[in-house]
Amino acid sequence: MVVPLSRTIKTGVGAQLGGAEQLAIKGGSAAIPPGAVKPWPPIDDTDRKMVLASLEGGQHTFGPNCVALQDEFAAWNGNRYAITTNSGTAALHMGLVACECGCGDEVIVPAYSWSSSATCVMQHNAIPVFVDIDFDTMNIDVDKIEAAITPKTKAIIVVHLHGLPVDMDAVMAIADKHGLRVIEDCCQAHGARFRGRKVGTIGHCAAFSFNQNKCLCSGEGGMFVTDDKAMLKRAQAVWSFGEEVEPTGPRDYQVYAMGWMYRNNDLAAAFGRAQLGKLDGYLARQRENAAVLTCELEGTPNLILPTASPDCEHNWYNYTLRFDMDALGHSHDRKAFRDKIVKALRAEGLETGIWQHFILPAMTVFQARNGYGHGCPWSCVHAQEVDYSVERFPVATKHLETHTGMTTPLRPPNGPDVAALTAEAIRKVMTNLDQTRRKH
Repeated sequence: MVVPLSRTIKTGVGAQLGGAEQLAIKGGSAAIPPGAVKPWPPIDDTDRKMVLASLEGGQHTFGPNCVALQDEFAAWNGNRYAITTNSGTAALHMGLVACECGCGDEVIVPAYSWSSSATCVMQHNAIPVFVDIDFDTMNIDVDKIEAAITPKTKAIIVVHLHGLPVDMDAVMAIADKHGLRVIEDCCQAHGARFRGRKVGTIGHCAAFSFNQNKCLCSGEGGMFVTDDKAMLKRAQAVWSFGEEVEPTGPRDYQVYAMGWMYRNNDLAAAFGRAQLGKLDGYLARQRENAAVLTCELEGTPNLILPTASPDCEHNWYNYTLRFDMDALGHSHDRKAFRDKIVKALRAEGLETGIWQHFILPAMTVFQARNGYGHGCPWSCVHAQEVDYSVERFPVATKHLETHTGMTTPLRPPNGPDVAALTAEAIRKVMTNLDQTRRKH
């Protein structure tokens, strides 16, 4: 069972926490001075040396750094096999193929995530079936998964959103009961753990992203991981033009199935290797900064703070706040008033914003049911009707309309001092919200 995690403080403590400070949007001084927050990721001589060596090495496609990154990441995360890709999206698609999802098969996906968590399903002519999220965790509501399973269901994609693991014991029990495969979307969750086990080692396969924003950054890139040799072989075929080859083995140039070109390149892999060597330190700093921020924000009115159940070790990829619109008297215009709060926070120098502007079922491609033209893949003779009515996902909609998130303030090289400044900016706005309601 997931312990309820949300806490809403509705007491009138504004005068104690922030007084009647003039907000920056009303002409006051910003709480966070320009330049106080340092950019991500930190670059040092290790990064420069490894990238330059790759540049001068002459093998700029899939090269020796790619092979080394696969081995080193597999060892770091605890997987038998790893394939480095050009994106986390590519790794997710490889997971669908590894799990043998195809025409008309249904794959369960959380209603709130990045679009790739669902569009990867369509890339192999399968059908996404959405499940609402749990408000406290922001992850898929595991208690609603079984109701979404049909005879067409082939797999479940679990997204460890913002670095907080899903209850994997519950998911795996459901999958075992119904004979389903589980794909872990770990694109934001490097190093996060559920009951001591790293994400990406619990399901049947997993995908990681090394995009600019991720906790392990190589500019762009990703990793597909699994412990199953047959899954590895199927994923490799998609990864390299539909060929059945080892990553560094001789090619026969025969295409055996649908394939893409998802391989990584040596320069990005060199950067990734340099950053991987520092990742544990980065994650420790993020957790320290998140703890400081949470402590500093305790007692702030009308603010719902993120937290994690004792079973989960969060990596704090994104620190997500929600605003209690019922307590604020804005349940009728949640999104509009949230946007006013975010505008005020940004004026205070806080790098925060709306991570996702639509729940997935509301996106045009799903509402129109026209991925490839002529209604495909939903019009496939092997598919059955699915319901993407937005009102079926009220929790995802509530989260969407009441949240803001931030990454950079908690990332190295920023320390607890920046976390404290971040808290100061948030407290200042939340205790002076009456100023956001004034037109003049």
